[in-house]
Formats: sequence, structure tokens, C-alpha cells
Amino acid sequence: MEGHVPLKTSADVSRMRPPGRLLARILRDLAPRLSAGTLAREIDSFCATRLEAAGAEASQRLIGFPGAACVSINNVAAHGVPDDRPLEDGDLVTVDISTRVNGWASDAAWTYVVGAGSADAHRLLKAAWMTTNAGVLACRAGRRFGDVAAVVEHTAARYGCSVVREFTGHGIGRGMHEQPAVPNTGETGTGDPIVPGMVLTVEPVLSLGKGGVRKLDDGWTYVSADGSLTAQFEHTISVFSRHTEVLTYDGELDREAPPY
Repeated sequence: MEGHVPLKTSADVSRMRPPGRLLARILRDLAPRLSAGTLAREIDSFCATRLEAAGAEASQRLIGFPGAACVSINNVAAHGVPDDRPLEDGDLVTVDISTRVNGWASDAAWTYVVGAGSADAHRLLKAAWMTTNAGVLACRAGRRFGDVAAVVEHTAARYGCSVVREFTGHGIGRGMHEQPAVPNTGETGTGDPIVPGMVLTVEPVLSLGKGGVRKLDDGWTYVSADGSLTAQFEHTISVFSRHTEVLTYDGELDREAPPY
């Protein structure tokens, strides 16, 4: 396993629940505010206001990102910079938020469809939802990271979607990004073991195309190389000896589609 992996105690996890639940509430409450004409910058402002009201830090800003949330629209695979672009009917928009409360971090992302959306958009949305949740359910003490990666790849392929290989999940705790990396591509039975005390993010980015990405000149934004739609859901999870707890979502992982 590359680098030191800081394991968390039960007391540490109890301190990580508040920031996780805060992100879950923000992403839930954001859903009815997304409609044609909403500006990406307004999405960021909503997230920033909610974090500030809760006394929470916007972790992206701590690393120089120009916003409290990444707002990634359609072919933007990650780290979309919030600007004055208005949403349009049919858009897919992914909102990725990281925060710290009393020194403990959490990280979550959600993809929404604006208006009715196309059949392909809904296929991708469902694929991203099912793929992330399958990865979470596979992330159990005693298994290996290759087991999780293989489930992620297999689930994405079932829906005719590609996993963007450049991005991985990660450990999280006092820092927004800690060891270990959580790969989204791999083979069953390979990789380092998953052990109790790990707190991780599971966050595959899916594409309707081939899955390649390129970085824009702003130094932050990644877009799909072939211009295809992308989508992502991200959960922060805590691994215990007999179960894994999702810290950033309190709903059912076996739902057939995202609830909002």
C-alpha cells in the first residue's frame, strides 16, 4: 500500500458524521433549485451559503479552487469552475462538495438532470448511481481494492458506459485527500486489503463515450476527450469490522435510480 494510511477510531468516525450529514442535506436541498436558467455560479453560492451557515469550511477553497463547489455540466468530467453559464433543459450537472467541520473532512457529489432529459442522459445517470453504490457495497473489511474496482467496471459496462480511469477515490479524515487511493478499474482478488478503520470515498466518473479526458487551460476543468456526457455520484464511507457505513447519504443504496 503506497504511503501511510491513517486509520480512524470509532470516536474519529463520530466526528466525521456531522460534515457528512451536512453535505447530504445540501445536495438534497439543492435538487429543487436546479432548473433551466439557473447559473452555475448560483449553485456555488447556494452551497457556500449553507456551509457558512453551518460553520463549515469549503475545502475546495483551501486548495485554491475558485468556488465552494465544483459544478460540472454535461461533458465536464470533474472540477468544473462555477461561472455565469445558465443551465438548459436536458443538461446533466454534477455538484461536488468537500467540507471540514471541527477539523474533520467529508466529500460528496451528486448528478442531477435538468428538466426531462434524454434517454441517454437517464441511462448514464442510472449507470453512475448504480455503479457508485455497487462499489460501496463491495467495499468491506476483508476484501481487496481490486474487488471494488472490478465491481465498478462491470456495473458501468452493464449500462454501456465507460469508467474514466484518470480519477480515483481516496482516503479522507483530517485531510481532504489521504491515502489510500481507491481505484475504479482493476481485477478481483488484486490490490491492497480493505481493513477496519479506513474512511474512504467511492466516486467513479462515468462517460457515455470512451472515457478519456483532457484538462482545460483554466488548470482545473477536465472534459471528456470525445465530448460525451459524464456523470458521477460520490459517497464518503467508513469501514468497520462487520459493516460499512455511508456518511454522506442516509437513503437506500439498492434504489434503482437516485431519489432526487
